[in-house]
Amino acid sequence: MSQQNPQQEHQINIEIGEKEAEGIYSNLAIITHSQAEFVLDFTRIVPGVPKARLLSRIITTPQHAKMLLRALKDNIDKFESRFGDIKIEGQGEPPFGFMPAKPNEKIN
Repeated sequence: MSQQNPQQEHQINIEIGEKEAEGIYSNLAIITHSQAEFVLDFTRIVPGVPKARLLSRIITTPQHAKMLLRALKDNIDKFESRFGDIKIEGQGEPPFGFMPAKPNEKIN
């Protein structure tokens, strides 16, 4: 009889299609939430183009959103320990990039 280590990692095989493997570039994310879910809308702002189109919307639970936050922090810490601090330019300028939605902001 074999005993499994309770700390043993589970491996998940994920199949990725050719289109998904290319990825989508996003330089703007709008994050909103309700009591039951978080909504992450990804888009891309292009200079000279006044309108942006939603590229991808991810809807997840608050628990998964917090797990994503922790995973991102862990990966950023690993990145910065290898390549140096990530600089964020223009801290005093109008917001651009990844930001929370304003209260009562309509997102189409």
